[in-house]
Amino acid sequence: MTTEATPHTETTHGYISDKARYLARLKRIEGQARGIHRMVDEDTYCIDILTQISALTSALENVALGLLDDHLKHCVVGAAKAGGTEAEQKINEASQAIARLVKS
Repeated sequence: MTTEATPHTETTHGYISDKARYLARLKRIEGQARGIHRMVDEDTYCIDILTQISALTSALENVALGLLDDHLKHCVVGAAKAGGTEAEQKINEASQAIARLVKS
């Protein structure tokens, strides 16, 4: 989907070559989230649930870092080569994404 905040100027995204790997990882993350839900439903010990939440958080952070790396290598580098306002915009987007990741 194209929005003002995320204009679509490329025909492919940086993660496209690893799309299957990302989808498989996200499917495992979904399973982890369902597992945590089940643990709460079954009154599992608090520390065991927190351990699983920590693992889920780490998995999501790894996906985010991979996507950020792909974005930098593909979208930002491509825009930087083209120059102009698109380059500035892509660098700004990357900086904002990094700031969001650092805050989370």
